[in-house]
Amino acid sequence: MAARKPQRSLSVLTWLPAAVMAVVAVGDLVTGPGLGFLPLASLGPAFAGLVGGWRRTAWFGAAALALCVGLGLYDGLFQERRGFLAMVSVVGVTGAGIAAAVMRGRREAELASVRSIAEVAQRVLLRPVPLTAGPLQAAVSYTSAVAEARIGGDLYEVVASPHGVRVIVGDVQGKGLAAVETAAVVLGAFREAAHDEPDLVGLGERLERSVSRVLSDEKFVTAVLAEIGTDHEVLFLNYGHPPPMVVRRNGTADFPAPPAYAPPLGLGGAHGGEPPKPFPVRFAPGEQLLLYTDGVTEARDEHGTFYPLVERAHLLKEPDAQNALDSLREDLVRHTAGPLHDDAAMLLLRYHGHAETAGETSPLG
Repeated sequence: MAARKPQRSLSVLTWLPAAVMAVVAVGDLVTGPGLGFLPLASLGPAFAGLVGGWRRTAWFGAAALALCVGLGLYDGLFQERRGFLAMVSVVGVTGAGIAAAVMRGRREAELASVRSIAEVAQRVLLRPVPLTAGPLQAAVSYTSAVAEARIGGDLYEVVASPHGVRVIVGDVQGKGLAAVETAAVVLGAFREAAHDEPDLVGLGERLERSVSRVLSDEKFVTAVLAEIGTDHEVLFLNYGHPPPMVVRRNGTADFPAPPAYAPPLGLGGAHGGEPPKPFPVRFAPGEQLLLYTDGVTEARDEHGTFYPLVERAHLLKEPDAQNALDSLREDLVRHTAGPLHDDAAMLLLRYHGHAETAGETSPLG
């Protein structure tokens, strides 16, 4: 329904100039020259300039000028100034409309160029995750809270390293370009360190040093790191981030939280405290792991109710991982009944290996 409204509005604006000039012509013919309908013909090119290019505005301007001449001769207005003033009005409005259409065309071309650059930046910053990584299938969804934006302060990445499949999902405090720049620093450091650091703690320390160098004024990044090896376990390191959701083979969902949350990235060095401690969670074939940002769980409906993620775990049963995640995202948007108030990133990992226990069947098919 929302997509149809702009189309209807565009259709109305397309036909409005012709309709206005038709009303002016009929009104002038019915009432005569006494009410002074003729100058209103300039509304045709004025409305034509709202959509389309300058040629369309010029065409309607020429039509309005021809209408003025015809009605002016019919009403005998060229024996006085009224007919000429109406023509001057049409010419002036048409010229202004053509100038506005030319300027709008230039701005649209610049905007198209900026969007093209933004799409390249998106592919560099939030590049597509691999469809498979080791024993895992992956799917990702990102919804920016900024209108028309493709990227924001949320981040994600999946790296198949020599030490296992390593994953990060994070949320930069704040919005705008500053948040995007910080997200780029975190992702760059993660992509490099994920291959070099032999353990998850060392990877987290590398990220902490990188973030601390660029953040100031109590800014921070919440993040959860995960490492999936070959022992049917996932190792988590949580820096003040919402706990991931693990969907078991029987459809139940767990939210494994750390024994103690570590400070977000960027605050550990300044405020001290205990370093983060990794904790293992069972993750076996046929199960799913959803990592997300707080834009998902803190999304509210019109009554102020938070999005019930655990009650929507059944939406992830679809055989295709990306379709399942898209269904969850669509349900999230329906819950808010409008634009999200915060960026929302979701990363779904499916363990597609075969269960070792005889007789077990996967709900994923």
